[in-house]
Amino acid sequence: MKHSFWANTISAKLTWMNLLVTGCALLLACLSFLAYDFLSYRESLIQNLFSVAQIAGTNSVTALMFDDPQAAQTTLSGLKNSPDVLAAAIVAEDGRVFAEYRQPGVKTGVELRNMDPNAVHAEWTQGNQVLVGYRIKFSGKSVGTVYILAHFSELPRRLHRYGLIVLVIFILSIIAAALATTVFRRLVTQPITALAGTVRLISREKDFSLRAQQTTSEDEIAVLVEAFNDMLQEIQTRDDALAEARTGLEKRVQERTAELRAANKELEAFSYSVAHDLRGPLDVVSGMTYVMQSTYKDKLGSEGAEMLEAVQRSAKSMASLIDDLLNLARATTVGLERKQIDLTSMAQSVAEDLVIASPDRKVQFTFAEGAVVNADQGLMNVVMDNLIRNAWKYTSHHDRSSIEFAWTVRGGRRIFYVRDDGAGFDPRKAERLFQPFQRLHSSSEFPGTGIGLATVQRIIARHGGRIWAEGEVEHGATFYFTV
Repeated sequence: MKHSFWANTISAKLTWMNLLVTGCALLLACLSFLAYDFLSYRESLIQNLFSVAQIAGTNSVTALMFDDPQAAQTTLSGLKNSPDVLAAAIVAEDGRVFAEYRQPGVKTGVELRNMDPNAVHAEWTQGNQVLVGYRIKFSGKSVGTVYILAHFSELPRRLHRYGLIVLVIFILSIIAAALATTVFRRLVTQPITALAGTVRLISREKDFSLRAQQTTSEDEIAVLVEAFNDMLQEIQTRDDALAEARTGLEKRVQERTAELRAANKELEAFSYSVAHDLRGPLDVVSGMTYVMQSTYKDKLGSEGAEMLEAVQRSAKSMASLIDDLLNLARATTVGLERKQIDLTSMAQSVAEDLVIASPDRKVQFTFAEGAVVNADQGLMNVVMDNLIRNAWKYTSHHDRSSIEFAWTVRGGRRIFYVRDDGAGFDPRKAERLFQPFQRLHSSSEFPGTGIGLATVQRIIARHGGRIWAEGEVEHGATFYFTV
């Protein structure tokens, strides 16, 4: 009960609102009642004092006419039966005090005030005391004035008595309002509380088949519950449709995945079959040309020797193309076997092979240590072989050149790069570098198949990284990649 009463809920807020409104209304009503009683009591006391003053003045006319202060004093002594009267005085027309009266215990008498000559009576209020004055007339002529000083002795008792009554009424009204609020709260907040509970359950369980309980009334809450249930029905319908579509999509994805896997396997088998079938005749052609060059060198003549050399060059070019195609197919079909590998060692191994094959070239290699990644060793070997050989090839027209493999850190991620100072490329055509069979230099200028960088891009993508290049014509190129 305490929890629900003090909780930050609609029910508690309604309770507090009703009690506050009731309390404020009662408080204003009680204050208005007390103010009305005070003003009524004050007005009644003043009117009573005017009546007493009129009687005392009428009874003192003879005493004033015959200059008999004793008679006037006797008349004023009759005020002792009025508990509110503190003192009284009769003032002659010449301004002297003709007679005076004070209640026992009252030390000071009446403080005389000047009245308007045309006024019959007047009043002055000082704190809880009031002074009234009444002009005494005889035959239409003023012969003196009666002053009576009184205090509101009954007011504290009346305030105390009415305060107790107001307090009792206030408490009873608040209790009645609380009871009425309880009934009202059940009628209004219970449907809202039930609706909130349903919403909370649906949010937690994600079960859109639940429905809020309908109310028997036809008010706004009933409309809200009905609209909420309609919304749940719509959501459930869409959810079922989405689930059905998702199931169908997953099934189609599984079917397509299975088809792609089968196609990849067939493609891989086809690639190796083609490579085997092509390499056989190619090896025969290479072997025959070599035998002819060795055995029939004297009979071929210069023209025949050139023809055989052209056949050998074409065979080597075709063999290189077959190797590149196999690497391209392998880059997308072979499974990844990740482990810790050292890219620096791979780059150094490729560089050593290149130097052994062409010892006359003057190329300075620079390798940064610590290029360790978690990747597939075979595929990353293809990456490093292509990038280092690519830099070696495009620096071949320079007498002296440099090739660097290093790494840096940007945005908390390591970036590896291979940089050379060779032929470079037009940066406006950089997007063509990683497309199969797209070359930025002619085959006569730099030999190649245009497949190597496309293979590198696919391998890097399979490792969750990316590769990009920067360069300028005759100012070298830099290939960056992440793993």
